Amino acid sequence: MDPELKLNNVSFKYGQDWCIQDLGFELRKGEIIGVIGPNGSGKSTLLKIIDGVLRAQKGDVLLGGKSLYGFKRSEIARHIAMVPQESAFSFPFSAFDVVLMGRFPYSGHFPFEKKEDIQIARESMELTSTIDLAMRSIHELSGGEKQRVLIARALTQRAKIILLDEPTSFLDIRHKLEIFEIISSLTHSMGLIIVSHDISLAAQFCHRVILLNKGKIYKIGTPSEVVTAENIGEVYQCPVLVDENPVSNTPRITILSRKSNGKKESL
Repeated sequence: MDPELKLNNVSFKYGQDWCIQDLGFELRKGEIIGVIGPNGSGKSTLLKIIDGVLRAQKGDVLLGGKSLYGFKRSEIARHIAMVPQESAFSFPFSAFDVVLMGRFPYSGHFPFEKKEDIQIARESMELTSTIDLAMRSIHELSGGEKQRVLIARALTQRAKIILLDEPTSFLDIRHKLEIFEIISSLTHSMGLIIVSHDISLAAQFCHRVILLNKGKIYKIGTPSEVVTAENIGEVYQCPVLVDENPVSNTPRITILSRKSNGKKESL
């Protein structure tokens, strides 16, 4: 089975400085890939390149075996949906209106929603447990509620690939887990790439992990292959302890304090 997405030696630079270099990997249907790495390692830039917002100066992005750069913007939106870290709305749209925006790539010259669009939006809200928020203003929602609505909007695009840029930022531990559980439930019909600073959660829910360092892939593989004390300590320049989550049997990170001679500090 051909991959949904393939990057071939992709490089991108802002001005004279390369932001990412020679990135290559594949994403298949049913797979969640987590992208981790320090601030400035190129994670968000990578998502923008995959989404077609930025164009790589070197290499190519293949969507269903065809170059992404041969697609129109509306065609890309039918294949790839982005869940941004934050979305600012100038008007107090209802949550349902925000979710329905995911049907815009299919509206063509007729910007009015059809019965099918409304049904798809409702189904997406059911999947993300946001149907009870449908008539509330997007401005009234909590961070966790808003993120679930944005995921519902992405589902409404009926894309084969969903990109998520730090979807659990600023959320408490309950809502972080809730978002990852929703993401995990979607893999039967699509492939997902999630950028996250929550390394332990990414290791628990992702099939593979990409560790970026200074714009390059430092390591790619299963969570237990990538999330090791040596890899994380080297890339993040921070001492850590990596042990096994006793419930999920996946790698778990504990930060060690430099000032306490290796003693553990609470996360």
